Amino acid sequence: MITRRAGLTFGSIALSLALMLGHANLAKAQSDMRTEEVHFAAGTTGTTIRDSITGREFVVYQIGAEAGQRMQIRLTTDNTAAYFNVYEPGRGPGDEALAVAEQIGPLVPDLNVFDGVLSTSGVYSVSVYLYRNAARRGETANYSLDISITGQTGAVVQGDYADGLQGGPDFWEVRLSDPVGSLNVHDGPSAGATTIGRFRNTAVLRNLGCRMNEGRRWCEVMATAPRGITGWVAGDFLIESAGEGLATQLPDMIPVPQSNTDALVPGTSYHATGTISCVRSADAAMQDCPFGVTRESPGSGNGSVTVEWPDGGSRVIYFEEGTPVSFDQSQADQGLEMTVTRSENGISIVLIGEERFEIPDSVIWGG
Repeated sequence: MITRRAGLTFGSIALSLALMLGHANLAKAQSDMRTEEVHFAAGTTGTTIRDSITGREFVVYQIGAEAGQRMQIRLTTDNTAAYFNVYEPGRGPGDEALAVAEQIGPLVPDLNVFDGVLSTSGVYSVSVYLYRNAARRGETANYSLDISITGQTGAVVQGDYADGLQGGPDFWEVRLSDPVGSLNVHDGPSAGATTIGRFRNTAVLRNLGCRMNEGRRWCEVMATAPRGITGWVAGDFLIESAGEGLATQLPDMIPVPQSNTDALVPGTSYHATGTISCVRSADAAMQDCPFGVTRESPGSGNGSVTVEWPDGGSRVIYFEEGTPVSFDQSQADQGLEMTVTRSENGISIVLIGEERFEIPDSVIWGG
C-alpha cells in the first residue's frame, strides 16, 4: 500500500528529492568550474600556464584558433590522476569532447598530450580536472599546461563556427570594465602591431570581419566617425550592437601619434604651432588665429590650446582625452558657457559665449 499525505505519493516525493539533489549537484559543479581566457604574447605562437586544482575543481581554458592550424597541448603534473579534455567551438564540459587526454588515440599520441590539425575556426576549450577517485579524496594537482598553435591562417576563414568570424553582426559596441577607459586599435591583428588610435567605451563600430591570432579573436572594425578609419581590436571587448544613434554620437576614434616624443617648437613653450579658424563675436567674419598647443604626454589627448586673437588677447582651451572640457575664465568671463560639437571631418567646434573655435584632432593629438 502507498501511503498518501497532503496529496503527495512516496514516489513523487522521491522524484522531487532526486530533482532537487540533481540541481544541487549541477550548481556545485558550476561553482567548482573556473574559466580562463588564454592569450599568447605578441608575435608568439604559444604559452605555458602554471596552475593547480584541488578535489572537484576544474579549469576551462579558452583558446582561439582557425581551421587548418595545428594545436599542440601537453599537461605536466605531480598527480597522475590529473587529465584534460579538448572541446570544439560551441562545446564544453558535459558535451562530447574532441579528445580525452586519458585515452590514447588519433589526436592523443600519449597520455596528456594533444596534437591535431583543427577542422573548425573558433574558440576551443581545454578542461583540466582530477579523476573521480582523486577528486573525491580532495587531492591536489599542481601542473603546467603547454599550448601552441602553429600554421598560417588562410586568406579567408575556413570552417567558421556559427558565422562568428567573417560573419557576425553588422556593428560592434566597445564594452570595457572601466566606463571611462579606451580600447587600443592596431594596424594588424596582433597586440604587437602598431597602435594607431583608441576607441572610447560604448563606441559603435562597423564589423569588417574577425580572425584568430595569438590565441584570441581579433576583429577588423571601421570607426563610424571621423573619416571611417579602420583598424584591428581585441574581440574580447566587443559586444553585438544594433548600430543605433550613429548620426549623433561622438567620434569613435581617438588618434594616437606615432612617436613617443613630442619636441618643443624652437623658441617657444609649445609642442606645435599654427593657425585655426576662429571668430570673436557673432557678427564678425571667420578668420585665421595663431595657436600654440601644449601636450601633457604623447598619445594621451590631454593638454591645452592657446589661441591668440589678431587684435590682442588670447583664449586657452583645456583638453582631456582629445575632448575640450574647460577654458580659462577671467572675471569678465563670469557666466560664459562652453559647448562642444563635432564635425564629420574630425574637428571640435568650441563655442564660448560668442567666440567660436574650430580645432582639428591633429592639434591636440599630433600627427
